[in-house]
Amino acid sequence: MIGNFRLVINDKAIDTHPFIESFVEHTLNGMLEALKDTRKIKDLDLTVKGEDIKINLNGELVHTNSMTGKLIKSTLVGMVSTLQGVQDIKNLSISVHK
Repeated sequence: MIGNFRLVINDKAIDTHPFIESFVEHTLNGMLEALKDTRKIKDLDLTVKGEDIKINLNGELVHTNSMTGKLIKSTLVGMVSTLQGVQDIKNLSISVHK
């Protein structure tokens, strides 16, 4: 399913369990496929810094409006904030490469 998954929060790599990797990837797939002109994840580099979100999906930048960016950010922060040792998320990045 996932070839290479990496989660970094506040500039620190987070060890993840295969369930977490799969859960985050499936959630991201659903959110991103709902956007116009996007496809399933093959390569994804997503970063959140403050209120800014940058999504590079399959080699193309995905532009979001303010509401969509806030929805994606809030969903991701909500998911990863439950992980052990994670608190006060200032920035995060997720990479998925299949």
